Amino acid sequence: MPRRSVVEAVHGRPSVRIGKGGLHGGLINEVKRRLKEEGTIKIRVLKSYLTVSGKTVDEIAGDVARAVDAEVVTVRGRVFILRKRGW
Repeated sequence: MPRRSVVEAVHGRPSVRIGKGGLHGGLINEVKRRLKEEGTIKIRVLKSYLTVSGKTVDEIAGDVARAVDAEVVTVRGRVFILRKRGW
């Protein structure tokens, strides 16, 4: 199973998008599954969720990282990169 590097994640398409539904169980499970498969994933936060939540992208990235036991590699605009701990 090929692992995705941080560079591939930065230049690739987002694996997951967080929309107005927010951080629900299904989204967290999908992020966990993708991290297990790829090791590093790219997540885009849609404007609709930023408006509804009132949070910054940094705060959202931290929330997701804590929920899936991962680390935030970088945040740029409305996109952030997560890496599985221990990589």
